[in-house]
Amino acid sequence: MCKIKLYQYGIALGLCLAVTGCKTPAAETNVASAPVPESFGNAKNLDTINTASIKWKDFFKDQNLNELIEIALKNNQELNITLQEIEIAKNDIRVRKGLLLPTAGIRAGAGIEKVGRYTSQGAGDATTEIKPGVETPDPLPDFTVAAYANWEVDIWKKLRNSKKAAVDRYLATIEGKNFVVTNLIAEIADSYYELLALDSQLDIVKQTIQLQSNALEIVKVQKQAARATELGVQKFQAEVLTSKSLEFDILQKIKENENKINFLLGRYPQEIKRDHSEFLALLPAEVKSGMPSQLLLNRPDIKQAELELAAAKLDVKAARAEFYPSLDISAAIGVQAFKPSYLLTMPESLLYSLAGDLVAPLINRNAIKAEFSSANARQLQALYNYDKTILNAYLEVSTQLSKIENLQKGYDLKSQQVAALNTSIDVSNDLFKSARVDYFEVLMTQRDALEAKLELIDTKKEQLNAAVHVYRELGGGWK
Repeated sequence: MCKIKLYQYGIALGLCLAVTGCKTPAAETNVASAPVPESFGNAKNLDTINTASIKWKDFFKDQNLNELIEIALKNNQELNITLQEIEIAKNDIRVRKGLLLPTAGIRAGAGIEKVGRYTSQGAGDATTEIKPGVETPDPLPDFTVAAYANWEVDIWKKLRNSKKAAVDRYLATIEGKNFVVTNLIAEIADSYYELLALDSQLDIVKQTIQLQSNALEIVKVQKQAARATELGVQKFQAEVLTSKSLEFDILQKIKENENKINFLLGRYPQEIKRDHSEFLALLPAEVKSGMPSQLLLNRPDIKQAELELAAAKLDVKAARAEFYPSLDISAAIGVQAFKPSYLLTMPESLLYSLAGDLVAPLINRNAIKAEFSSANARQLQALYNYDKTILNAYLEVSTQLSKIENLQKGYDLKSQQVAALNTSIDVSNDLFKSARVDYFEVLMTQRDALEAKLELIDTKKEQLNAAVHVYRELGGGWK
């Protein structure tokens, strides 16, 4: 009997495959991606030393900055949200894994049935005795206690591919967390250096206010001696007021940057501990770009896109398996009787069943085709996103490396400009005291010097941030 059933299932399986297999659509594929260039510039760079391999605690030398990063990695809300996404992805693996196993349960139930006397069932019950002299009850109670199980046999690896896709997406969420960590560290470093730059600019403005106030007192004395006019006094007074206004603008920016850092650290406003030493003496961290191909291993967003692509490919395989017949096996065993005291009467109360269903889609194939097409489109999206992520990573590193080089050249020239203007301030003040130049030249010299000093500090800040950005773009910070 078993051999006959297996033979029948074999015939049914063959018929199902004949109906569905020849019409199963193939997945679309895209052309191969362009290879990553061998270097970030025109020259061939075969140096494999890469700054991304350095841990962030070793990359940043400022202990105050490192302490801020430590706090952020514990308290940052966005990072904590990402960690919950990892938990969600982990649970999805458990769901997919559970679908591979049989589902089993226990069912207990009670009911009552009253059928018509003049029906086949009613007539049969009326003429049937449970025991000699004991007729079948009317209405007929029904008590059942049984265990049951169902299992979808994963013939075409549909469920296994779905589980593998869930695993890849779980790993992708981990890489997504690493990417958030990398950006978080870079953002804190940017804001920290911005804060140091504002402190330095505030000191420059205060020094300029003092210098301008001294010049104002001189022009007032000269006016009393009829060597200057009221116009000169008012011009110097206006310049002092402008600088004092700039001082409060910088103080506001300092407060905004402190609050931004506190937000990243997940805490309410408080003063940011920092070093107030000479800002212009800070040196940007030395960076080694390594080879572009190392981006594929170091950048979390590239690895995340790669895992998303792998998961999308598995989704296509799982969607394609929907065209094939599915084999479901169900079984049950228990006891059933119309009276509770009979439930333990064996074998009369024993019930069991075992069934296998082989089902192939015939009519609802349009819905399956639509889902397969969507899965295939998502696969192509993941592929394009992977290519875009690699291209974006390469261009980001190339841009930052060029920026570092140009900022250094600009900083050297700006330093020379500031030195020349500092000398010109002393010269203009001496000439003004001896009435050899008018107040306008003194004002313009002081104004140019102030602007040049503020720009020099901005350039230094850009240098420090550019080094941080290269570290981030190379994939450093998350290890």
